[in-house]
Amino acid sequence: MGEIASRVHVVIPARNEEEALPDVLAALVGAAASVMVVDNGSVDATAEVARAHGAIVVPEPRAGYGAACLAGLAALRDRPSDHVVVFFDADGSDDPGLLEQLVDPILRGEADFVLASRTVVPAEPGALAPAQRVGNRFACWLVSRLWGVKYTDLAPCRALSLGALASLRMADRDFGWTVEMQIRAARRGLRVAEIASRYRRRRAGRSKISGTVWGSIRAGTTIVRVIGRELLPGRTSL
Repeated sequence: MGEIASRVHVVIPARNEEEALPDVLAALVGAAASVMVVDNGSVDATAEVARAHGAIVVPEPRAGYGAACLAGLAALRDRPSDHVVVFFDADGSDDPGLLEQLVDPILRGEADFVLASRTVVPAEPGALAPAQRVGNRFACWLVSRLWGVKYTDLAPCRALSLGALASLRMADRDFGWTVEMQIRAARRGLRVAEIASRYRRRRAGRSKISGTVWGSIRAGTTIVRVIGRELLPGRTSL
């Protein structure tokens, strides 16, 4: 493992993703110092599959995307602040080949936070549901108007130095994790970069969010709630 890879850690929140995980892990295990799959209350063989493919399994039985991400970060609490954490989805929709592009600007000291935007280049047909496209565009516009920073996406695939991430004091345990991070990064003045990601259709199974009407509504409501919460007195400084 090279010096760069030894400073990179991957966190993969997963809930019932036994089918998709093998391909994702095959591309990432060995490319980073550690690859952690956070088993977010799965009732299938997600944990067993993750271990069999060389990942560290972190249990987080309380459901919630943010809860899973926080559990993964807790497992990295003893790592140096200049190490980098990268978040990938477990369903194969994020291209693992983007790992180097995500971490290089941070390791070179050119950025603190790198997003793999799903909207800069066309996604695979069917990869993003219409409700996702509209809701994502609206949320990014709202964040831009309120905090003066331009984002093209609330992309789940992202990388930050552990020091930068600790400064954000992340708290959301649900679908508001991504927008909370981006708002707080703007307020903290982090150097943010975006790279293009050709978002892919999930490789197996069904999305827990965009794959259902209720999931899409819940995610959208949570994102708007978090934006409103971040405007409250007492949230203007970190």
